[in-house]
Amino acid sequence: MKRDQSFLISLLLSCTFIVACSPQSPSLDDTTVPPLISAAESGDTQHIAALLKSQEPVDARDSCHWTPLMKASLYGHEIATEQLISAGANLDLTDKGGYSALMLAASNNHASVVKRLLEQGANPNMQESTKGWTALIWAAKRGHKATVDALLQGGAATEIHDFEGETAHSWAIANQHTEIAKSLENRKKDT
Repeated sequence: MKRDQSFLISLLLSCTFIVACSPQSPSLDDTTVPPLISAAESGDTQHIAALLKSQEPVDARDSCHWTPLMKASLYGHEIATEQLISAGANLDLTDKGGYSALMLAASNNHASVVKRLLEQGANPNMQESTKGWTALIWAAKRGHKATVDALLQGGAATEIHDFEGETAHSWAIANQHTEIAKSLENRKKDT
């Protein structure tokens, strides 16, 4: 489990440093973080509202391809997430590692944000490009029961395998999340 936390932290930190995102030297434009991304990261709903009103692009991207919705979802900022969804944010955009807003919310146990993204049509079965993990695999392996339940209710597939051939169920077992493993097993029987 510590290995997984270290991996996520290193992945997130890699996008803090421009060089880690691209082997090429960034241009000056590449180092600028759009103001809507900064506002979403901090959950500053007043600033988000003002920026959206001034026609700031709702799907603005930084050098790692993060969007405001990804940042708001990562940190579990429910109101900021709702503002961005209402403004038409694309729910399934991904960063350079293939992570979507849903994956980021799920991996950090923000079940209410996960539910909202799913209600609005976010794809629950996307796989990120580094390990092949889905939002359900992230939540199951980290022991986030409420998030697993939300994902299952939102149509997440239990049979998707990551790049090592593991599923959400096998990760839950490996990490001794017995209750989650039972939920996933029961779900497989029902389908």
